[in-house]
Amino acid sequence: MTDEAQSAGSREKILEVAEALFARRGFAGVGLREVAETAGLGKSSLFHHFRSKVQLYFDVLGRALGRIEARLLPTLAGGGEPMARLDRAVDTMIDSLAEQPATARLLLRSIFEDDDFAPDPIPEAEPAERALEAMIAGLEALLRDGVTCGAFRPVSARHMVQTLIGATVYHFASGDFGEQLVGGSLFSADEVRRRKDEVKSLLHHGLAATAPVPTGG
Repeated sequence: MTDEAQSAGSREKILEVAEALFARRGFAGVGLREVAETAGLGKSSLFHHFRSKVQLYFDVLGRALGRIEARLLPTLAGGGEPMARLDRAVDTMIDSLAEQPATARLLLRSIFEDDDFAPDPIPEAEPAERALEAMIAGLEALLRDGVTCGAFRPVSARHMVQTLIGATVYHFASGDFGEQLVGGSLFSADEVRRRKDEVKSLLHHGLAATAPVPTGG
């Protein structure tokens, strides 16, 4: 293995370990020494790749969001009727979260961790913010297209995006509580398939425009 490949492998190992730790305990609850030791590296090796915990945290967050973005944006840009495109988007979001069990909890925690950072813009956060903004914009555009063409009832695109985030990210972040509710592992193939069916059924019944009921006369 070349030095470059070994360095890239070490960086990925750090990111993988850090994602699991940040997902479990949040930004404030994780130290760089713990990340390095869990990754089987010295702290100096960690600093070779990441100059601070802030950079590591936002690189982890950007990597997680980037994985979803890389799959979701092509799905949103695909052809077909709005509801079919939304179905594919739901499948993609759920598959992306189900395949990486730490990601949903990491993303949910990140919403509440603003107090851990200065109020000024954080340059390290920009890639994560761009990925999130691109996905939200894509979902909003699809929802607005559906309303405009009459496939969806008039809805607030932003509220519907909130609903989608809750139905996907929260679900896979809910841990033992969620598993008690559904009666099984959130990440089993059967439960992932059931989650897709439940979310899409909810959208079909709550979002699809219905033909007007004819009146007599």
